[in-house]
Amino acid sequence: MVEKRARDRDPRWRTMGDKIARNRVARWVIRRANNRAVSRRPPRPGRGLLIRSLAWGVHLYTALGAVAAAGMLVLLVRGGASAFRGTFLLMLVATIIDATDGTLARRVRVKEVLPGFDGRRLDDLVDWLTYTCLPLMLLWRAEVLPAGQEAWLIVPLLASAYGFCQVSIKTDDGYFLGFPSLWNVVAFYLYVLDLPGAVALGIILLLSALTFVPSRYLYPSSRPGLLNKLTNIGGVFWCALLAWIFWNLPSHSTPGSRVPDATTRGLVLLSTLYPLWYLAASWTITAKTWWGRRLRPARGVE
Repeated sequence: MVEKRARDRDPRWRTMGDKIARNRVARWVIRRANNRAVSRRPPRPGRGLLIRSLAWGVHLYTALGAVAAAGMLVLLVRGGASAFRGTFLLMLVATIIDATDGTLARRVRVKEVLPGFDGRRLDDLVDWLTYTCLPLMLLWRAEVLPAGQEAWLIVPLLASAYGFCQVSIKTDDGYFLGFPSLWNVVAFYLYVLDLPGAVALGIILLLSALTFVPSRYLYPSSRPGLLNKLTNIGGVFWCALLAWIFWNLPSHSTPGSRVPDATTRGLVLLSTLYPLWYLAASWTITAKTWWGRRLRPARGVE
């Protein structure tokens, strides 16, 4: 300590220390400037065109959901069991596109490469059609609700419009806020399970109300994590199971049941485990979040 104090008093040591500090600062400034220069170098010939082509390719991939939506509309106008089966297959295709295009967009960095094109708006337009409008139209065309009760479908339509327009529909920690308008899933299960009309209407109104409740729902493609990984892995098997079910749905109307095959009915019931698990996991996270918020003020008072 004595030697250090002596050095601090000695002007020669102070001068040398200042020089060392200045040299370190100078080296840091030069290194930072070099890094900026490297990052600002123009891309190699052809590389910029390749990156832009990849970015436009991702947007085109997202737009394929709109093509699927057009096919759904044609089938729904046609009507019939065969058309409904084709509609469900196209819904599955649109869902797979929506689940994967965000990952591709982040890999290619489409926002930086094509700042003048809003891929998120395109994604919302496609989702509005494939997750809300066309599934609700299927419920109407398939006569899932009792006769004279079809006007109730306006309720989920407006609730979904509210949800899509919420700025905070996706939280910073990677969740959907409020029921995320999964009306394609709801339409499928209400169609194949052939529930009583009053029960189907009750489910629709309940899920519509949950759109306005600030509960958290899993958003598996938003960020890594054990729960999201498990959800993604389960989603792959679930989609494969749904594809098999869709393919085996009858192409003609059958009195008494929309799924007359016992094996297919069993697989439909088995497939419900995944959406039930999704809801249970989401509501558990919501309960923990709400409970944690209630405990914080109490701990602050103590």
